[in-house]
Amino acid sequence: MIHRRALPLLPFATPGIVPAAWAQERPVRLVIAFPPGGSTDILGRLIAPRMSEILGAPVTPENRSGASGAVGAGVVAQAAPDGATLLLDSGGQAVNPHLMRGLAFDYATAFAPITLLATLPLVLVVRADLGVATLPALLARLRAEGRPAAYGSVGIGARTHLAMAALLRRAGLAGEHIPYRGGADQMAGLLRGDVAMGFTSIALAAPLLREGRILALGYSLPGRAPSIAEQGFPGFSIGDWLALLAPAGTPPATIARLAAAATDAVNQPALRQRLADLGLEPAAEGPEALARFLAAERAAMGALIAAEGIRLDG
Repeated sequence: MIHRRALPLLPFATPGIVPAAWAQERPVRLVIAFPPGGSTDILGRLIAPRMSEILGAPVTPENRSGASGAVGAGVVAQAAPDGATLLLDSGGQAVNPHLMRGLAFDYATAFAPITLLATLPLVLVVRADLGVATLPALLARLRAEGRPAAYGSVGIGARTHLAMAALLRRAGLAGEHIPYRGGADQMAGLLRGDVAMGFTSIALAAPLLREGRILALGYSLPGRAPSIAEQGFPGFSIGDWLALLAPAGTPPATIARLAAAATDAVNQPALRQRLADLGLEPAAEGPEALARFLAAERAAMGALIAAEGIRLDG
């Protein structure tokens, strides 16, 4: 689960200061585990120029998508642990180990954490003409209907799937999961009436909210109002996140240098509005914090997946 707290400024991440000793001997390959155009890709391309300045070598984004991030992760897992190949990944790091069989690498041991970069709250939405305007009203209607509630997501095991499954479980309601090929298809299904509700990204929801075609009933992480947690589900905290990792065995000094560069890059004042438009909240805290975060996420997602009996084959 995602827990937010004050983010300390790392002592080695002073903006504008580039120690000569940090110079890279070779270019850095930034493997982005998802296709062009999504939040992971956009963040990677936004921070790459500043990381290049700090490291003194080109940081070149490269999309290697597929299998919910496992393709890109596999590329980096097999790379030399020299700081020249990095992985920009998301919540699949905590979900894929519980759903995928036969992977050529172990998510828990194949990577050295560098830093969490940003969190990505999800928003629970319904059609504006559904007749409910609050989460309690939606849940009351679902209970009165007495049948499994159809909800959409961007795929089996995606955070949009897991967040809704967790909410329905805590509310004591059954659900019928309808996976779509992507966020745009999910929203189209919602507007057609194929599903009653669903969690989605803030970026996807924003234009439909402005047009008055959907309503937002709650956010999946604390800190945005109204949150799911403050509407009768204390502790509810399931969102997506983006993190930077290196191959296992990368020297600690290299990890520290990369963490400093990434922290500086994601906290650039010039990026704040662009990140906000994507629904991203900077959350860089360094390698130790990311290691603890990943361990907690994998345990929590594993427990939820087991409780719901979620499988990739349906």
